[in-house]
Amino acid sequence: MSVEKVAIVTAGGSGMGAECARRLAADGFKVAVLSSSGKGEALAAELGGLGITGSNQSNDDLKRLVDATVEKWGRIDVLVNSAGHGPRASILDITDEQWHTGMDVYLMNVIRPARLVTPVMQAQKSGAIINISTAWAFEPSAMFPTSAVFRSGLAAFTKIFADTYAGDNVRMNNVLPGWIDSLPATEDRREAVPMKRYGTSAEIAATVAFLASEGAGYITGQNLKVDGGLTRSV
Repeated sequence: MSVEKVAIVTAGGSGMGAECARRLAADGFKVAVLSSSGKGEALAAELGGLGITGSNQSNDDLKRLVDATVEKWGRIDVLVNSAGHGPRASILDITDEQWHTGMDVYLMNVIRPARLVTPVMQAQKSGAIINISTAWAFEPSAMFPTSAVFRSGLAAFTKIFADTYAGDNVRMNNVLPGWIDSLPATEDRREAVPMKRYGTSAEIAATVAFLASEGAGYITGQNLKVDGGLTRSV
């Protein structure tokens, strides 16, 4: 008898998060979606899943999500951590409060739910956590200062997590999107990409779906760029 696979997507009401939820549902996962806007509940209803309105910056909301998912389906096989948008300003004009907000948006959005789902995955002896990061995590851009700083930190967290939980068959990887069609397009940005186009949310979702699959079972602690060749650092 096959086991029903279950995925949670945070910040999944729109954009790349929503596309990941749709793709995982198409691949046969039961999907639970967290969104602060209420769009996650509507999407989950469309997909025959579970929707919770709440914030990935709230431990209480995340606990409600995880508890409801386990109560409904009895397991969690995949966690996809998407994110909103953090503060942007000239590097020395960013206030202390804005830096703390950036940490909440781009780093703690992974750490908080990982604390909750990892014990479930350990008990199952299987699980995959996939974080939506940025192509600029290792080649930082002044356009996205808080994102670049804290997602560089996310890469370090991911490696430590992977080293710690690989023996339990619990994996963590980051997907690093470049210019994606969920963002406003400009000609100069398009021309800077070797492939001369923006990527699509569907391409990000397909990458996430691969990392969630059994075919990626030997991949952990990695940062996978999906940016049309825009960045080149290792």
